[in-house]
Parts: sequence; structure tokens; C-alpha cells
Amino acid sequence: MKLDLKLYRGYANNNEIKVYGHVFKSWAPDKFRLDRKGIKHAFSVIHMFRIKPLKNIEIDFKFQNLTAQAVTREDGYFEFNVPYDGDLKSGWHTYEVSCKIKKIGIVEKGEFLKPYESEYAIISDIDDTFLISHSNSFLKKLYVMLSKNVNKRKIFDDVVDHYKALSQAGQESKKASNSFFYVSSSEWNLYAFIENFAQLHELPKAVIQLKKIKKGITDFLMTGRGQHNHKLEKIKDIISFYPEISYVLLGDDSQKDPFIYEKICQTYPNRIKAIYIRQVGSNQKKEVVSTLKKIENQDVEVCYFKESSKAIEHSRKHKIIT
Repeated sequence: MKLDLKLYRGYANNNEIKVYGHVFKSWAPDKFRLDRKGIKHAFSVIHMFRIKPLKNIEIDFKFQNLTAQAVTREDGYFEFNVPYDGDLKSGWHTYEVSCKIKKIGIVEKGEFLKPYESEYAIISDIDDTFLISHSNSFLKKLYVMLSKNVNKRKIFDDVVDHYKALSQAGQESKKASNSFFYVSSSEWNLYAFIENFAQLHELPKAVIQLKKIKKGITDFLMTGRGQHNHKLEKIKDIISFYPEISYVLLGDDSQKDPFIYEKICQTYPNRIKAIYIRQVGSNQKKEVVSTLKKIENQDVEVCYFKESSKAIEHSRKHKIIT
């Protein structure tokens, strides 16, 4: 039997380190090449959902002189929330995780972020916020996933310029940056694709938070659909973890982002600096306009935009970027 250990970027504050991952039998979703063409690419995407997570596997974590243990859940997922009181510098840090089944062992290295000092951090959706995904059309979204590899998928015009400006706003050193978190209703199966896409387009390096992993063809057909409660909870976890930071939230109107962000503003008054919602269709949605008006009444800057150039203009006008 072959083991695969998949680690995801974690994050830390002055008191705790949070890292997480999956253990799989045979192969992890990202073992299939994402740069294939035609039918080979379609099969690669489908194979990303034909996985076998392993439950009740003991996992060991190591960072500097710090160690911890965890056990995988039913879906192969594990998470470490490790107390830490050392002098941890801002930036990305490397940690190590290992596991062993009988005589088969595996060791992998991952990264976690200790944020730089900043006025705010950025939490962004993925599909139809910066990655063109056609989330409001099931068949079109499925067609694009199966027919377009990561090199052929499209990004919205000017979105990279906006994100880079948000990343550097208020930072005097180019080595420092405002923290980015990409939180989506896509499943962990697509982590490698999202990571590669962001790197290809030079988007800010981010902690990525996704939905519970899926492991079958039926699940694949439902990717990105269903409840979005996990998204609300993960955003709340991030905001609670860094109580001294304000946030800029970015999303789109194809699903539930405006309504999730309204709940966030209600839960964390005076913590949200601005909200940006991309208009995906040809017309603005009345319920979204109404929701954003309610948010605006809570002294949060809002921008409902079709083109990222409008979002950039708004950010400059309100001195969110310079």
C-alpha cells in the first residue's frame, strides 16, 4: 500500500499554531497532473475525486523543539492547534508532519503564516471572485472544469493589480505584506489546482481554506454546491484568531457571499473595513444591493462592481490602497 500525506498552509498568532492536512491511501488528489489536455485532463480532474482517505491514523507534528500528535478523522482530515509561546517572527515558517502504517512511513513539510504587523488582512472568495468559474451555471462550470487545465483557466482583468495593492497597502518594506486568506466552497480536492492557479497569476501568497473533501463521482458532480455554512465558520475562525486586525472581504454575487458577509459584520462590528462584491451577471441583483446597503449603514465601505478597475478606484478613493 502507498501512503500520501497532503499538507495545507496553516497560520499562527502569538499563542497558537494551526496546521492541517489529509492522509490518503494510494494517492492524493494533486498527484494527477493539472497541465494535461483534452480527455486526459478530464480524467485527471475526475481522479481528483476518486480518492481513499484513511481514518484513525496517528499523525506527528514537529516545529523547532515543539511536537504534538493527532489522529485523522473519518475523511482522513487532521488538524493541529498547538500552543506556542516562543518568539516567532512574522512571515512564512516550515513545519514537518509524519505518519506511519505498519512498515510504511511518510514525512512531509508544510508552511504556516505568522502575519506581519498590519492595519488589516484580506479574506477573499475564489470562484467568480478572481477565478472565472461560471458558478451560476452548473453545466458551464462542469464543462470548464473538465475541458480547461490550469494554464487555460481565466482570471478577471485587473484583479491581480487590486490584490497586489491590497497586499502591500501600508507596508513600508517590500518583504512585509498584509495577510491573505482564500476561503471557498470548493472542496479540499481542488487545493493543488487553486494553489497553482494563484501562483501562475502571481496573486498574493495566501492561506487557503476549503470545504470538506469529497471522494466519489457523484460528489464530483456536486462540487462547490450545497450549504455554505462552513465558509461562515472558517471566516469567523480567522477573524477571532486575530482580534487586533480589521478585514477587507472580497466575494461575488453568484452564490451567498453578500449574505455571509452581512452576518460577519453583525458578529464583528467595527472589525470590517470594506466589502467588495463582484457582479457576475449582466445586471445587479436587488437582494444584493439591499444587503450591501444594510452593511453600509454599519459604517463599512462597500463596492458592488463589474470590473476590477472600479474596485481599485474605490479602494484608492477610501484610502484602502495608495
